[in-house]
Amino acid sequence: MLSFGFTNAPAFFMDLMIRIFKSFPDKFVVVFIDDILVYSKTRTEHANHLQMVLKTLKEQKLYAKLKKCEFWLEEVQFLGHIVTKGGILVDPAKTEAIVNWSRLTNVSEVRSFLGMAGYH
Repeated sequence: MLSFGFTNAPAFFMDLMIRIFKSFPDKFVVVFIDDILVYSKTRTEHANHLQMVLKTLKEQKLYAKLKKCEFWLEEVQFLGHIVTKGGILVDPAKTEAIVNWSRLTNVSEVRSFLGMAGYH
């Protein structure tokens, strides 16, 4: 359990999750800051993946708050994308933000816009 006063807690958590899930990163688990995303091609495969992830957490004496968890979603918004069984799409809200960006007036704003537009 991480204390609220713990410096670099997000980085510590992410490093810990990467270490405990090292045997299956980018196969069916993605960790980013305080999110653990489990993805699968079929429901049967997903049940197995969830069981493996939850078992790994339990073995490490790490527990999730059930009210913060969502299971069996057909799609999920994650880091500006929408992940579905059909693939990964850019979140339309991000595209809309780029299209409706207000007029740029200085170099800092141009850099910010180019960073966002380039990423998406």
